[in-house]
Amino acid sequence: MRMKGKTALIAGASRNIGREIALTLAREGADVIVVARQHEEELKEVARECEKLGAKALPICADLGDHEAVSRMVQQGLDRFGKVDASVSVAAIRPHKPFWEISVEEWHRVFEVNLHSTFYLAKALAPSMMKRGTGSFVALGGIAALTAQPERAHVIASKTGLYGLIKALALELGPYNIRANLIAVGLIDTERRHPEWYPEGGGKPVGLDGKQEDGTPIGRAEGSPLGRTGRMDEVAKVALFLASDESSFVTGDRIICAGGRYM
Repeated sequence: MRMKGKTALIAGASRNIGREIALTLAREGADVIVVARQHEEELKEVARECEKLGAKALPICADLGDHEAVSRMVQQGLDRFGKVDASVSVAAIRPHKPFWEISVEEWHRVFEVNLHSTFYLAKALAPSMMKRGTGSFVALGGIAALTAQPERAHVIASKTGLYGLIKALALELGPYNIRANLIAVGLIDTERRHPEWYPEGGGKPVGLDGKQEDGTPIGRAEGSPLGRTGRMDEVAKVALFLASDESSFVTGDRIICAGGRYM
């Protein structure tokens, strides 16, 4: 059990990759704090599933783009478990809009969720980790920040900044034995409740099998060497590696989990 005796906080855990990461860490022995801005019942269900795996679980609804809400949420977790060994930032929004149509308000909201939330988590968690001399920050980015894609200027800029933040955390917190790493995720089989965020799917809802309603696969999975979309458990296993002591000499780094498509 690679996370036995550890406590992990997963931000954006109510469904999809965040849920899978929470279950994976719980299965490996971690107690978990599962956080989401909304979908409270789904979040509670994730907590119950983690408890069935033998973990202690605390579900908390909080706006991760609000630094005061994040501070309160972290304190709740510390009050309950006494420590947080690993923080995994999954929460993100991915609206599509031509650059010239993005409003200032939309720009700031994307940054609040995709970038600022990880900064807020690090600010709230770092003091206790520094005191204990251990910790791991893991954030999920995307290959769009490496390759660029149309109509995602705010998303790409926020995810690019996220890797910069991760490297800065790794550099400054390294002397306290605190690590920080990023997973750049490619096309993954997830349920997409905001089809307007994925125009490559024709603006139609996409299910957990990564297909449109008519059975057509979403995206261009055939463009990768593996020729398929990734599974959520494959991302969760990378997060487990980075959150656990198995990656004790890995920090300030980026693992691209995209089936080789970045090549």
